[in-house]
Amino acid sequence: MAALAVPGAWPWALGAVALNHAMLTTAGMMPRSPWLGPNLSCLPETSAQCRQVALTFDDGPDPTLTPQVLALLERHGARASFFLIGERARRHPDLVRALLAAGHTAENHTDTHPLHFAALGMAAQRRQIERAQAAIEAVGGQPRYFRPPAGLRSPLLYPVLARLGLRHASWSRRGADGLLSDPARILRRLQGTQAGDVLLLHDGTWRPRGGRPPLLTVLPRLLAQLREQALEAVPLPDPEV
Repeated sequence: MAALAVPGAWPWALGAVALNHAMLTTAGMMPRSPWLGPNLSCLPETSAQCRQVALTFDDGPDPTLTPQVLALLERHGARASFFLIGERARRHPDLVRALLAAGHTAENHTDTHPLHFAALGMAAQRRQIERAQAAIEAVGGQPRYFRPPAGLRSPLLYPVLARLGLRHASWSRRGADGLLSDPARILRRLQGTQAGDVLLLHDGTWRPRGGRPPLLTVLPRLLAQLREQALEAVPLPDPEV
């Protein structure tokens, strides 16, 4: 309207629109940004004061890797939040039940893990989230949080999450174990973990040349380091906390 009312104003109006879109795009590519709605990237101060850190795992459940992760967590007395892919939860309901029975939480990580999730329209995003939610709830889970693939999102996500009663969760530190194959490099990325951090790892399928998933080397070392620092590994807290 300003461009029509004021001759010569259209370049400025166009520039403002372009800047607005650029800012929204930038925010969507920053998983820890709060610009696109509430975003849990670290634990509440009360949790930090109790020297707690949140362990989170994306992309499961995997029939080979997830049981080994659960065994390691039990051995170290640690609990975690698992961001599950809906179609995998439907294929492996016993794994979802097992992690819930062990005191972990099952959260929402879309139904099929589309890497272009942030480019989807609102209806398509809602379908991805609703289907995953239904799959996890069908085996006893009650997801409270949602994490999009790669943490990328658009301004359309927050209204969908608000309608479904979910909260967006990102992280404060990630091991990049979905990309890196060297356990030492992954552990270096997690060095300096402090009370209140939210850590991101992956228990999804990882089969580089048939090798051993690096998570199985990283996780016991990480849990030992946390114990040495007197840090307790816990799931994400209730959103109301």
